[in-house]
Amino acid sequence: MRIGIDLGGTKIEAIVLADDGRIQARRRVPAPRGDYHATVTALRDLTAAIAAEAGGAATTAPIGVGIPGTISPATGLIKNANSTWLIGHPLDRDLAEATGRRVRLANDANCFALSEASDGAGAGKAVVFGAILGTGCGAGIVINGQALTGPNAIAGEWGHNPLPWPQPDELPGPYCYCGKHGCQETFFSGTGLELDFRRHTGRVLDGPSIVAAAEAGDAAAEATLQRYEHRLARGLAAILNVLDPDIVVLGGGLSNLARLYETVPRLWNAYAFSDTVTTTLAKNHHGDSSGVRGAAWLWTPEETR
Repeated sequence: MRIGIDLGGTKIEAIVLADDGRIQARRRVPAPRGDYHATVTALRDLTAAIAAEAGGAATTAPIGVGIPGTISPATGLIKNANSTWLIGHPLDRDLAEATGRRVRLANDANCFALSEASDGAGAGKAVVFGAILGTGCGAGIVINGQALTGPNAIAGEWGHNPLPWPQPDELPGPYCYCGKHGCQETFFSGTGLELDFRRHTGRVLDGPSIVAAAEAGDAAAEATLQRYEHRLARGLAAILNVLDPDIVVLGGGLSNLARLYETVPRLWNAYAFSDTVTTTLAKNHHGDSSGVRGAAWLWTPEETR
């Protein structure tokens, strides 16, 4: 067994995962905001509670934690975290000391990709690219069952590359919080979809409402979705040209848009540097549980015995 924890900005979810992928116990608690030491305490207490609930091997199981950031290889401290109070702290070491357990941390998008590669939509595939299309836009890469981190711990930071093959009306692109313009996150995120609709119509609708309007025959909403699909196809074609994955698995709220799985592969053929493209575009299997499951899968069954 191993314990997986998804450390979000508003909630912390933990599971005990058996070697066969079955969840033995699950708990969720509010996340302390703005307080690093309270976060470590909450993680410690949640670990103790869920291990006691599952019993058996869970009482000594190692912990995998998915975080909205990563560990800097240069300092061993958290960097690039949306939960800014984590930045600059050795969370893995502090949690190991607090719990007396082995601890591994990974970016939450890497955990998503690892979950889907282990026993989800990408199971059995050699190279899996897991893209999260939600409030933001991130990605993880798994090769032969191992999450790719990279020497700078930025592998998969897909959202902060410029939109490929930009159209004239896409330049310079929306401003991104990273300080640049035209990052893919400003186009592919749910927020980006809503802003694109607003720019072209002057109307304010959230993502689900835009989809519903398109299905009801709203021409402006349909045009917004078509722009989104074309941009996503270009973005993913760039991944095909560099990584050539066996499968691209989508997560986040926009992964529920069923039409993407038909339209985007048809569109990306024009940009992929190949006469044929056999890469599959698939929806995730584990939904909101992918992150916490992937955190648990940071430990292999062999390492937990």
